[in-house]
Amino acid sequence: MDLDTNVGGADRLLRALGAVLLSIVAVRALTAGKRTSGLLAAVGAVGLGFNATTCFCGLNAALGIDTDDD
Repeated sequence: MDLDTNVGGADRLLRALGAVLLSIVAVRALTAGKRTSGLLAAVGAVGLGFNATTCFCGLNAALGIDTDDD
């Protein structure tokens, strides 16, 4: 599957930071017994982590937004 990159620079860094923060929130929520909040935070962390790792965001593609430096 060939995806054009549309995430780069500061946007990519912020998405990676958001993934780390949401991972922490997910772990803390799950250990506190808040299953729904923990799972939602985990899904968000996976999504942002995917965006930061692959440099592709489907929403950016749909809206025609390109923050890649190339």
